[in-house]
Amino acid sequence: MAGQIVFLFQDIIRCLFRYRIRPALLIRQIDFIGGKSVPVVVITGGFIGAVFAAQTEFQFKDLGLSSGVGPVVAIAMCRELGPVLCALMIAGRVGSAMAAELATMKITEQIDALRALAVYPTEYLIVPRFLAMLISMPVLVGVAILCGVGAGYYVAVDILNVPGVYYWNNMIKYTHDKDVWIGLVKGFFFGIIILLVGCNKGLTAAQGAEGVGLATTESVVDSFIIVLIANFFFTFLLNTLL
Repeated sequence: MAGQIVFLFQDIIRCLFRYRIRPALLIRQIDFIGGKSVPVVVITGGFIGAVFAAQTEFQFKDLGLSSGVGPVVAIAMCRELGPVLCALMIAGRVGSAMAAELATMKITEQIDALRALAVYPTEYLIVPRFLAMLISMPVLVGVAILCGVGAGYYVAVDILNVPGVYYWNNMIKYTHDKDVWIGLVKGFFFGIIILLVGCNKGLTAAQGAEGVGLATTESVVDSFIIVLIANFFFTFLLNTLL
């Protein structure tokens, strides 16, 4: 599978320079990948931030470190929880849909029909999704981070009675631009991983309805595994570079 993904990525880059961009298809994919994923990302980021803030306060309270809840929640959301959980949600929602759609087109010979009409499948089907994912994924990660930090503040200050001034001031003091950039860059690369895995599974699906279901399932599972493994290496690499 690794070789197939590399060749697919090379084909996408080649198409970016060889063929024209189709604005209508790009806008449609941005709406599907980005716009329609916002509710899922908002709910995920918000409740993860709220739960993490609550659990952090429960543990820090006994140590007299309640004022440290803010920076812990903010840094965790920016560096890890925001990008990773957002990527997992997008892999489940968007990656699986891409795999299912492309697999269905493959087994019904619609991709062969595009070739017969002198339309290169990668340029028509994959490139708009690729560009839309590059645009949408960092924005979605930013939304997840913002919702997580906001929900964490609400739970800690308004429900658990953590002093709001200390919470806010410490969060601003110890959360840096670097933390936000790490999350956004991770989201950018996670988006590429999700797209390549989903599209590759769809384009290489076996014939029949079973092939569509298998491609969809494998897309989600493989995306989850690769994102989690990649996150480990990105954590060390980005912390060194940024």
